[in-house]
Amino acid sequence: MDARLEDLRSKKNPKARIKILKGHFATSHSHINTYIDMSTVKVRHNNGRETAKVLAAEYLTSTMVDTIVCLEETETIGTFMAEQLADMHPYSLSKGNNISIVTPEYNQYDQIMFRDNKQRMVKNQQVLLLAASITTGKSVKQAIESVLYYGGSVCGICSIFSSVHKIAGMEVKAIFGSEDLPDYRAYAPEECPMCKAGQRIEAIVNSYGYSKL
Repeated sequence: MDARLEDLRSKKNPKARIKILKGHFATSHSHINTYIDMSTVKVRHNNGRETAKVLAAEYLTSTMVDTIVCLEETETIGTFMAEQLADMHPYSLSKGNNISIVTPEYNQYDQIMFRDNKQRMVKNQQVLLLAASITTGKSVKQAIESVLYYGGSVCGICSIFSSVHKIAGMEVKAIFGSEDLPDYRAYAPEECPMCKAGQRIEAIVNSYGYSKL
C-alpha cells in the first residue's frame, strides 16, 4: 500500500472513511489528479454499515425503494442500506419491503444488462442506484438507461464520492463531494494538463483499485 495515502473521514460519521492519493492517474473515461481508495468502506463490515447509515438517511422518509442496483463493488453497502431502509426505522417509506440487491452485468458492447432471472427485480420497481465514485457520470447514465429499458423507475442516485451534483436531472446524494476534495480534478485525456506538462501517469485506476505503471 502506498505510504502517501491519507485518511478522509466523513463529517457526518467518522467511520465512513476513504483514503486519497494525489498524483496523475488514468480511468476508463478521464485522467484524474487524485485517486480515491474505497477499500475500507467496501470490504470492512463495520465501516460499510456506518457508510450505509449515512446514505440511507437521505431516503428514509422521502423515497420508496424496492431495489438497489449496486455498481462498482458496493454490494456490502447496498445490503446494509436495505437493512436500514426496510428493517431499522419505523417511519421509513420502505419499511417492510424485501429490497433486492442487484449487481448488473456488462455485455460485449459495454452496455449494462440484467439477466432474465433478475429482470423481475427491476421491472415496475423503484430502483435506487448506488455507486462508489462518480467523476463524469457516464457509468451512472448507462445504468439509468438500462433500468428504464428493463421497465424500472430510478428513484435516486447515491455515491460515496461524487464530483457532480446532478445526473439526468436527478440530484446525486454523496457522502464526499468537491467541497471535501477542493483540489480534485478530472480531465478528458486529450485535455489533461498533467500530460501536457510531461507528467507520467502513475497508475491505471478503476472500481477494483489501482495498478501502478
